[in-house]
Amino acid sequence: MQSVREMIEEREKQTLSCAACLSSRTKGRQKELSKDDMRTEFQRDRDRITHCKSFRRLMHKTQVFLSPEHDHYRTRLTHTLEVTQIARTISRSLCLNEDLTEAIALGHDLGHTPFGHAGERTFQKLYDRNFTHCKQSLRVVDKLENLNLTYEVRNGILCHAGDDMADTLEGVVVKFADRIAYINHDIDDACRAGILKIDDIPAKLRAILGQTHGERINTMVVSVVRATSENGLKYVAMEEEIKEATDKLRQFLFENVYTNPEAKGEEGKACDMLEHMYGYFIKNPNMITEDLFHIVEEEGIERAVVDYISGMTDRYAINKYKQLFIPRVWGIDTEET
Repeated sequence: MQSVREMIEEREKQTLSCAACLSSRTKGRQKELSKDDMRTEFQRDRDRITHCKSFRRLMHKTQVFLSPEHDHYRTRLTHTLEVTQIARTISRSLCLNEDLTEAIALGHDLGHTPFGHAGERTFQKLYDRNFTHCKQSLRVVDKLENLNLTYEVRNGILCHAGDDMADTLEGVVVKFADRIAYINHDIDDACRAGILKIDDIPAKLRAILGQTHGERINTMVVSVVRATSENGLKYVAMEEEIKEATDKLRQFLFENVYTNPEAKGEEGKACDMLEHMYGYFIKNPNMITEDLFHIVEEEGIERAVVDYISGMTDRYAINKYKQLFIPRVWGIDTEET
């Protein structure tokens, strides 16, 4: 009698595109595991990611606005969920492997530092100019959380940003979904913060992409599905007019949001804070968490400190900084003696 996993694997062979990555044909894990009766290999990866500590910490990590208190601003977790849903929609429409797509999307930002890209730049300055959240995300799943994921998920996580392209179409879909998600939700958050008005977006871009948040996402997603289908799923693409408008919209955000003093005015303080903590922990290695002591022995204190601080949420980093550097005020007994 077939197991549930075997039935799913057979269904993949019958229903997915010949360009899809089948779970039964994974290149495997760094450490071999016995097969699961219920889940495919990519489904197991998805579950391992969603149950790890680094995934839970994403709820308190910056997306654009540092340590947001307002309930409706995106965090790194809500960004991840939006990327996942967009990526699954595209993969489903192209008959690609949704489970692989979902696992990559859920894990793609696990290595993001506190305070978003400001933290990333800080570690490029202090530790390694080649430090990126993509590499740190792979390090999280491989070394820090020891999730032992499949090659395809690991490759998709590593190659979700920058010039690198994943080996699977599912991984490239996540790359497109990531950009579609952040461009649109960052506009939404910037409008919520009063930094932008929709009318500030050039009229030509609104005419091509759409006037509303939902219209713009739909335009971009449909364009990816249409362009990729038209090339026979040889590669993931976006129609040229939509791609050009999307790139211009992204550039508009860099000029008006990502470098806006009102949105980013606190980043200098955040960078200084991380730099001070980095120096402190280098001199006081016993103050990092015990589960990183083996990193000190294997790779040195600098590597361990970067791993420690990178894993912090915004608020934990702020509280840790206060604990280390801000004098504690003793309570005053107001009763008469």
